[in-house]
Amino acid sequence: MCGIAGFAFAPAPHGGPGGQAGSFDSASLTTLVRALAHRGPDGAGHSMVGRVALVHTRLAIIDLDGGDQPLFAGPAALIANGEIYNDLQLRGAMPEVRFATGSDCEPPLHLWLRDGQHYVERLRGMYAIAIHERGTHNLVLSRDPFGIKPLYVAEFDAGIAFASEPQALLASGFARRGLRAEARDELLQLQFTTGRDTIFPGISRLLPGETLRVANGRVIDRSRIASLPEGPAESIGEAEALLRLDRALEESVALHQRADVPYGLFLSGGIDSAAVLRMMARLGRARVQAFTAAFDVPEAADESEQAARLAAAAGAHHEVLRIDEATVWRHLPEIVASMDDPVADYAIIPTWLLARRARRDVKVILSGEGGDELFAGYGRYRSAMRPWWMGGRPMRRRGTFDGLGVLRGGGTRARDWRRGIAATELGSVGGRSRLAEAQASDIAEWLPHDLLLKLDRCLMAHGIEGRTPLLDPAVAAASFRLPDGLKVRNGRGKWLLRRWLEREMPEAQPFAPKQGFTVPVGAWIAAQGDRLAPLVAAQAGVAEVAAPDRVAALFRNARGRREQHAAWTLLFYALWHRAHVEARLPAGDVFETLAS
Repeated sequence: MCGIAGFAFAPAPHGGPGGQAGSFDSASLTTLVRALAHRGPDGAGHSMVGRVALVHTRLAIIDLDGGDQPLFAGPAALIANGEIYNDLQLRGAMPEVRFATGSDCEPPLHLWLRDGQHYVERLRGMYAIAIHERGTHNLVLSRDPFGIKPLYVAEFDAGIAFASEPQALLASGFARRGLRAEARDELLQLQFTTGRDTIFPGISRLLPGETLRVANGRVIDRSRIASLPEGPAESIGEAEALLRLDRALEESVALHQRADVPYGLFLSGGIDSAAVLRMMARLGRARVQAFTAAFDVPEAADESEQAARLAAAAGAHHEVLRIDEATVWRHLPEIVASMDDPVADYAIIPTWLLARRARRDVKVILSGEGGDELFAGYGRYRSAMRPWWMGGRPMRRRGTFDGLGVLRGGGTRARDWRRGIAATELGSVGGRSRLAEAQASDIAEWLPHDLLLKLDRCLMAHGIEGRTPLLDPAVAAASFRLPDGLKVRNGRGKWLLRRWLEREMPEAQPFAPKQGFTVPVGAWIAAQGDRLAPLVAAQAGVAEVAAPDRVAALFRNARGRREQHAAWTLLFYALWHRAHVEARLPAGDVFETLAS
C-alpha cells in the first residue's frame, strides 16, 4: 500500500518556450510527497520526463529491499498503490520476461507493454495504477473493480493531476478549496457522497474498475471493467454452493495473506470477520493476531466477548482495545481530518483507533468488509426484495435531517440529495432479481464511497495496509449469482455464509441473534450536548446550512436515535469543514479545536 500522485501538462497553445503550457515545479513535487507521506513512510521516488511527472511514497509489503517505485521497463514507467494477488501466476504466464524485481506491481507493467489498456483484465487485486509511456506524453490511470484503492483526478487549463487523496491535490495547488453544494447536501443526508464528482470543485474520482487514457494533459478515453458477474441467478443447490464457496474463500484468504511483513485481522463478533478468521486459522501459515474494539458505555453493543471466544477457538492471539469517551474527544479532530473525501460514518472512530494500536505489531490488516454486500446481510435488502404493495421500500428513502427542522429551508431542497443514489438504483442489469439489484447498488456506491474509503483513510493514517479477502473475483463469482433463497432465508441474510460457518466454526453460532456493532457516539454527544451546542453552531460550515438556534437545540436535546445521528453528522461536518475547506489544523481536543 502506498501513495501515488503526478501530473501531465498540455502543450502550449502557441508553442511557447519549451513547447509546454506548464512547467515542472519542484515545490509541487515536494508538497505531493509530504501530503502522501503517511501512506508511504518507507521511502519516496519520482520520475520526470517531458511534461509528465510521477510521485510515489512507499509502504513496503512485498520485496522489501527491491520493490522501490517507479518501476521501469522498456519505454514505460509505473507507480502503484495496492497489491496484485495473482502476481506469481502472472509471472509464470510471461516466461519471456526477465523481471527486475520481486515486486507484485512489476507484472502489470509488462502486461501493459503487451496488452495496452486491456492489461487490467488480467489483474486480481486492489490497485490504483499510473503508467507513463515515456516516449510520449501519454498517461494511463487505472483503479480496481471494487474501488478498494482510491484515485482522484483534477483537470485544469494547463493539464491534469492525480493523487491517492484529494488533500494532496489541494495542498499542491492543483485544485481549489471549496464546496459543491449538491455533494455537501448529499453528505449531510446520506453520510457519504456518490458518483464521479467529489465534494471539492474540480476534483473527480476514478470510478471503480475505470481506466483513463491521457494524452498531452487531456483525458481522451475512458473504459471500465465490472466487479460483479452478469446474468440471472444460477441454478445451484446448497451442497454444491457450499463446496464452491469453500474453495473460493480458501483461495482468496491464502492470496491475501501473502506478505513479507507481519499481518493481522480486525475481528468483531460478526459473521464476516469470523469467516476470515476461520480460514486464516485453517491455512495455518502463522498464528493469527486479532484486534477488537469495545466501548466503555454499558448500554453499547459489545461483541468483544464473542470475539474472544472465536479467537480462542482459532488459537489466535487476541487483543481488545477499550475505547472511552475521553479518548474519542481527544482524537476526534485528527480522525475527521484523515477523511479528506468525507464519510460521516461513526465507525471511523474505532477503525482509526484500532489501526493506531495495531500498527505497533503489524503492517497489514485483513478485514471482513464486503460480506454484507456480496452475501446480502443488510435488513434493507429484505425490504427491497418485496414489491411496494407488499411493504417493500426503496433503500435510503429518508435522509438524516428529513423532518427534523434543522437545515435551512426546512431541509427540503426538493430531495435533490437522492439524485446520485437514485441514478444507481435505476442502473439495473437484465435478469437480476430485486435483491441482486439492491446489492449491486450498494456495491457501486455505498461500498467504495463509504466503507472502503473509511478503511483506506483510517488505516493509511497510521501506515497500515488494509486487505479485504471477501472482495475478490472468486468470492464474488461464488456468491453474487446465488439464488435469492441461498442468500436470504427465514428472515436471515447471508444464509450460505452462515451455513458454511456453522460447519467450519460452530463456536461462531452464526444463527444466534446478534447485537450488531454500534459506536455509542450518541450517548457521548448527549452527555456533552450543552458544551458542544454553541461550539458546533458557531462553525462557519455549519452556519451555512443550519440556523445556530436550531443546531444548539438539536445538541441540547439529543436524546432520540435520529437526533443523535443528526448531531453526530453536524459535529463531523464542523470538524471536516475546518480541516479541508478552511485548511485549519486540529488544535487540541474536539472542544479546543472548535473553540480555536
